[in-house]
Amino acid sequence: MSSQNRSSPPAREATAESIGSETALETARRQLDRVAAQLDIDDAVIERLSHPTAVHEVTIPLERDDGSLEVFTGYRAHHDSVRGPYKGGLRYHPGVTRDECVGLSMWMTWKCAVMNLPFGGAKGGIVVDPKSLSEDEKERLTRRFAQEIRDVIGPNTDIPAPDMGTDPQTMAWLMDAYSMQEGETIPGVVTGKPPVIGGSFGREEAPGRSVAIVTRETCEYYDYPLAETTVAVQGFGSVGANAARLLEEWGATIVAVSDVNGAVYDPDGVDVDA
Repeated sequence: MSSQNRSSPPAREATAESIGSETALETARRQLDRVAAQLDIDDAVIERLSHPTAVHEVTIPLERDDGSLEVFTGYRAHHDSVRGPYKGGLRYHPGVTRDECVGLSMWMTWKCAVMNLPFGGAKGGIVVDPKSLSEDEKERLTRRFAQEIRDVIGPNTDIPAPDMGTDPQTMAWLMDAYSMQEGETIPGVVTGKPPVIGGSFGREEAPGRSVAIVTRETCEYYDYPLAETTVAVQGFGSVGANAARLLEEWGATIVAVSDVNGAVYDPDGVDVDA
């Protein structure tokens, strides 16, 4: 069917009023349909890409520091592996859901394809507030999660990475737990691990740098000199903070930053490093 004649399935159409409440999966499917309408792609391919290959749901028992037992739910969504092993982040957050993981795994497929990387899309996480865990509890939770999903991850199968609520240390625990079961060190099972055990230098700053570069190029496109541009950053974590530092270094004025704990605003500019 030619692209001119293709219309989006009614079930996936979204009004302006409903977009705000869309799940990640609904958004990803809507975007897929919108792009497909502009291209000459077989409907069967679009239908296949609208669904994940598999979604793995596991329960993760955790012994808390006080000796009590709590059980958490974990997910790992595999969207598509035509281009190579699945690849995508692991997030620890109370709002993690199956549909969120599927939607984000779809976006990982698009991102890898656009950048011509030999990977497919995956995403996963645990339904937990990481701030409620001690360091020891987070380690035990991660190692048990690694055991529960070890059959579906691996350097040639699915490669997790840090995401919201996880970091290089989380990846180090996961890599170690996986390697112990394999009987040898397998650094390729994860990315985003500390450089001392094979991680890439600059990886932790890379997402924020990307945000800063896109902002800089957008300002240049619209003829907004960075020296005359003010910036507000919502989400002053590893991404937002690094983006703010770079934009400030390149001449922009950071007037506001915020995170889950509060916000700072100064029309004359805030000292990002401070």
